This record gives sequence, structure tokens and C-alpha cells, in this order.
Amino acid sequence: MSAKIDTLNPLQRAFLALEETEARLAAVTASAREPIAIIGLGCRVPGGGRDAASFWQLLRDGIDAITPIPADRWNHDALYDPDPATPGHIATRCGGFVDGIDAFDPSFFGIAPREAEGMDPQQRLLLEVSWEALENAGQAPDHLENSPTGVFVGAAASDYAYLQLKSGDTGLLDAHFTSGIAHSVVSGRLSFLLGLRGPSLTVDTACSSSLVAVHLACQALRNSECRMALAGGVNLILAPDLFIALSRSRMLSPDGRCKTFDAAADGFARAEGCGVLVLKRLSDARADGNRVLAVISGSAVNQDGPSSSLTAPNGPAQEAVIRSALAFAGLTPRQVGYIEAHGTGTQLGDPQEVKALGAVFGADRRAGQPLRIGSVKTNLGHLEAAAGVAGMIKVVLALQHRTIPPHLHFHVPTPHIAWDELPLEVPVEPVPWETIGGRRVAGISSFGFSGTNAHVIVEEAPEESVLRGTQPDRVSLLAVSARD
Repeated sequence: MSAKIDTLNPLQRAFLALEETEARLAAVTASAREPIAIIGLGCRVPGGGRDAASFWQLLRDGIDAITPIPADRWNHDALYDPDPATPGHIATRCGGFVDGIDAFDPSFFGIAPREAEGMDPQQRLLLEVSWEALENAGQAPDHLENSPTGVFVGAAASDYAYLQLKSGDTGLLDAHFTSGIAHSVVSGRLSFLLGLRGPSLTVDTACSSSLVAVHLACQALRNSECRMALAGGVNLILAPDLFIALSRSRMLSPDGRCKTFDAAADGFARAEGCGVLVLKRLSDARADGNRVLAVISGSAVNQDGPSSSLTAPNGPAQEAVIRSALAFAGLTPRQVGYIEAHGTGTQLGDPQEVKALGAVFGADRRAGQPLRIGSVKTNLGHLEAAAGVAGMIKVVLALQHRTIPPHLHFHVPTPHIAWDELPLEVPVEPVPWETIGGRRVAGISSFGFSGTNAHVIVEEAPEESVLRGTQPDRVSLLAVSARD
């Protein structure tokens, strides 16, 4: 090659150098926008959703997972009062809760029982769901030591710390107290126990935390800061304090249900759970022979900035974050068939969000191809820091089954939304997910009450990424899960 270059004149050398520079720039640009493969997932949601199959059954069947507040959380009868103006009381009896949050096998993770007692149950739940997500992805968790694997977790609740401090028992303030309640350790402990060397951080942007965590994980993968990433969120409701404050603020629905987009919308329902996605660059997933569940083609995060108040939603900012995610993905609004809305079920927030969706997706929509919108909060309630990843897992499952599950509690469309002017449809029954231009594409929105907004574009996995090696005439290996 050197001999050939020596025969070139200066102008030819300049052209060759330019071609090489352009090729390197194209490679860098392609890497910076490379799609991210979702190769595994784990979840724990209200209504008994302990894995992808049970969560999908809940969604497909239109199950309302809201229940009375469990008796083992606190004496709710002593705190209930239907009048939200009553100080120190809660004006609802219901929410979305998961079972067995007190059950944990510390020896499975090599944790001493005394240390486990001092750990926020959110840390314990994240360990369990992350292990299950890795197994779902075909990744042996005990073989990841020293690997460049990142951890990005949304977490905001501090109920366990409140309980410890309010007890007045100074004996609880031992060597495990600080690590047990620290948000930084929610992600750090997972990285430590698995021996992971990639970035590890906990994100708190309130309700948008887990979707912001997914966005940051995608950035880290594209920047080669890690080769694989765990991204998601966790939220547990252990103490009544925030319930009391939110009730006094008149933010909670009296019947404990998110009636998103409905005229009866009267506040949101608090809920808990955990969701974790296992992510790789699509090229790495293909090279490694991983099953690809769906593909993240774009994402964006922004802030409300100047609004009418700190916690009030900002329609133009929501519109902007969606446009940014679409632009990154190289998609037009008309290519998107479904939006998993933030949709908390409030009189102010829902119309603001739909107005922003109309501004982005309303123009140039083909006849017969309405944009379908829904919210998993109508099934589960608002998982707060884990809300975004819950909606994202719903979308992944819907893409796999090529079916949009029903949106609940939608009977009379709210008059605060100009439905006749917008090409939108809220499915109240399971609907086949048809392609648009040969693709199934969805957007997921999550807006934090701190003003931080996130939007992620997810599309169906490419055909060549389906699981291979399932021919019935061949001998197959049956894997049984165990600790070692």
C-alpha cells in the first residue's frame, strides 16, 4: 500500500486522505446512532406480574391490579379519611402493590443476614429482578465478573430510611445503615455483587427516573463505556408519609385508579414494582448470537424550564423531547403506530400531554392509520421511579405479540381534549398491531414532576434476530435455573 501511495501525485494523495477521513467519520457517526438491542428483561409488578409471561397475561386480559393497601404496611384504617383536607390522613384506600417484598434469600447473593436486614428492600428487589433479567437474556450472572457491564437504575423513594429514623432505635445505626439506605448503593451494590466494571449510577428525576436511566445506558453503550448494560427502575411503598402528603395535595385518585384520558380522571394511584432491561449494541447482540426482543432506535431527555410552577407539566417541552427522539432515530411521526403515554390520570396532565402528541403526530397522518395511545398506569397504577420502564416492558411485550393491549377505565373521553381534531385512538380491547411501512414502531413517554422529561423510541426486532436453534428435529438443551 505504501508503494502505491508513493506513486500518487499530491492531489491524488489529498483525495485519498479525504476519502479515508470521510470513511472514519461515517463509522463514528454510525456508531453514535447505532440501535440498541433489548436482549432480556425482568419485572415485578402489581397483580402478580413476576415475569414477562405473567405481565403479558395481565395486560392482554385487561386486568385491574389495584388492591386495598396491604395490612402489613401500616394501620391504614387509622389513617384513612375521605376528606383530603384532613391533616395527617390519606383519602384513598387503594394502590398497586407487589407481594413478598419481605422475602429475600441473602445467602443466594452472598450477603450476611444482618447486612440484609439493614438493606432497603428496594436494593433487595433490584438484585432479584436483575438476576432474572440476565437469565432471561441468556447471560450467566456469575460469569460477568470484571466485564464492562454498566448499571443504570432509577430510584427515588426513601421510605425505608424514614422508617429506620422514625423508630428512634439508635441500635439500627450500625455499619450497614448508610449503605443500606443510600440511593447510590441501589446501583452500586448490584455492580459490586456481580463484579461489574462498567458505569454504575442511580438516577432520580422522580417519575421519569427509569426512562432517563435507559437513555443514559444507551448513550454509554454507543460511547463504548460498556459492552452490556442493565437499565431500569425500582419503587417500593413502605411508609404512609408520602401518601399523606400527596393526598393533602389532592393528587391522588380517591378510588386508587388512574382513569387516564377519561372525563372521570381525578388523580393518580400510587404503585410499586421493579423492571430491568438487558441492553447491548445491536451489532454486538448479533455477533454474540443473542435473542433480540426489540430495538431502541432513539431516545431523548430534556427539562421543562420556565413553567407556570415547578411541578406543572410543560406541553412545548414534551413536544420537543418527542421530536428529538424521533430525529435521533431517523423516523418521521407518521411511522409511529403507538404511544405509551405518561398518562397519570389527572385533569391537567392528560390534556397537556395529548395536546403535545397532537402537535407532533397530528399532521400528515394517513387515513385509516390513527395513532393509538394508552397507559399501563390504568392497569398497575403509577410506579413512580419505575413507571417508565414498566411502560417500556409493556411495549416490548406488545411488539412481540403484535398486539396492543387494552387501555382500562376509558368510558367517557375527557372534554378537555379535542378528540375530533386529533388522529388518535384509545384501544379498549386488544388490537392487532399492524405495520406502517413494514415496521412496528412505538414511543414511550415519561415526565418527572421535577420537570425532567424522557421519550424512547422502540421498534420490533429485525427478523434475523429471532431465536435460532429451535428446529424440532434437533436435540435441544433444557436449562434449569439454579444459583450454581
